[in-house]
Amino acid sequence: MIAAFIVMGMLAAVVSARPTRADEAEDSLAAANAAYARHDYAAALKLLQPLAVAGNAKAQNDLGVMYANGQGVPRDDAEALRWYRKAAEQGDAAAENNLGIRYETGAGVRKDAAEAARWYRKAAEQGYAAAQSNLGSMYADGEGVLRNDAEALRWYRKAAEQGNAAAQANLGLMYLDGQGVDEDDVEAYKWLSLAVAGGSKLAANELDDLETSLTPEELADARQRAAVWRPRGAAGAPQPPAPKE
Repeated sequence: MIAAFIVMGMLAAVVSARPTRADEAEDSLAAANAAYARHDYAAALKLLQPLAVAGNAKAQNDLGVMYANGQGVPRDDAEALRWYRKAAEQGDAAAENNLGIRYETGAGVRKDAAEAARWYRKAAEQGYAAAQSNLGSMYADGEGVLRNDAEALRWYRKAAEQGNAAAQANLGLMYLDGQGVDEDDVEAYKWLSLAVAGGSKLAANELDDLETSLTPEELADARQRAAVWRPRGAAGAPQPPAPKE
């Protein structure tokens, strides 16, 4: 009886050591992302296509990005839309955001702000920072949803806390203008400076003027707030380094 258990245990160990299809798919995705990063689009495409056809949502989104950008394939908005939709309908947050962008801009589909907001919301509720920022802008501008500064502020903050530079810039501007929140130049400086560090040109245009209006004490406070700030990740919502539109 003991010997039988030992054999069965050894067999289980051997079986569990074999790579699963999911492991193989993840390995292929990682290889495709590496190829994309070094601009070897032909290699990335070769790895992504069979995964996408087999129904892998991440590969479907990435293939959509390649069609959207004309990387390794002729640019084709209709194909980009098709692959984004396949992935988005499986709940892939990156694809939901990309599909929202398509509806907002009218690329490959008729413009539909309400539909754009709907897809942004799906991704935003998964914690996807880019979609949270985009949904914040929809509320700020009253596009596809009723204008609501409080909701704009809420979604910008969620994205900004994850380190999204566009959201940090817009959050800073809301503090600067007292839009949806009490005016606070020190907090505005904090978020604008973080956005500039993240590459936001919008924030850079505002920061210099704001700096001259702050007292030395206020400026020191604002810089200290920015210095101690750390991004907060969103559980269950990876921001993939995969191809982006």
